[in-house]
Amino acid sequence: MALDATSPASPRGSMLNPDTFSFPTIDETVAGAWVENVVRGDPALEPAFIAAARRLVERGAVAISSTCGFSIRHQPAIAASVTVPVLTSSLLLLPTLLRQVSHSTKIAVLTYDSTHCGQELLGVDDPAERARVVIGGIEGGKYWHDELKRPPPPTDVNAVERDVSACVARLRAEHPEIALILFECAAFPIVASPIRRVAQLPVYDITSLCRMTMASMA
Repeated sequence: MALDATSPASPRGSMLNPDTFSFPTIDETVAGAWVENVVRGDPALEPAFIAAARRLVERGAVAISSTCGFSIRHQPAIAASVTVPVLTSSLLLLPTLLRQVSHSTKIAVLTYDSTHCGQELLGVDDPAERARVVIGGIEGGKYWHDELKRPPPPTDVNAVERDVSACVARLRAEHPEIALILFECAAFPIVASPIRRVAQLPVYDITSLCRMTMASMA
């Protein structure tokens, strides 16, 4: 499911670039879903997400994902409306990832806008486990501003890498016990490889979840 505000250029690693995956993909636009109203959690968008998901199933989709991790707010409703797996956000991985690393470590969640990525989106009920999650965003950066434009300009991969790298460096300086990075933003996979090389840490994102899900299919 793609937002209305979709960049005309989809670099490799993007959810909308067919070369990102080894399996075929199709997309449907969520009518009226722009970055600003999806990020802030407009409940009026839920019917449009459901309609897009149903159109994908009608076209043969065997699993459904989204180009914005903040659409996790609509995960229950979308999942209840179709008969295929629904993966609206990489945040669905967080409870599992917390169990992969030592309790003395933390996980960094990198998001497009940390002011709207509250703990209610994490899917982690235990306060002690929630305390192991540190959230950092790129709000105010070039990519953040670009995505708010209508229509957005072509994705500036270098700007995304600069903004994400700066966020990672800031979080690690504040929390040296970070052992793993989770990209909430579905645009960040385009820079996952360089971030892994520099950070020398595991980096998970929405494409990780999509690949795992598709690998489970017959």
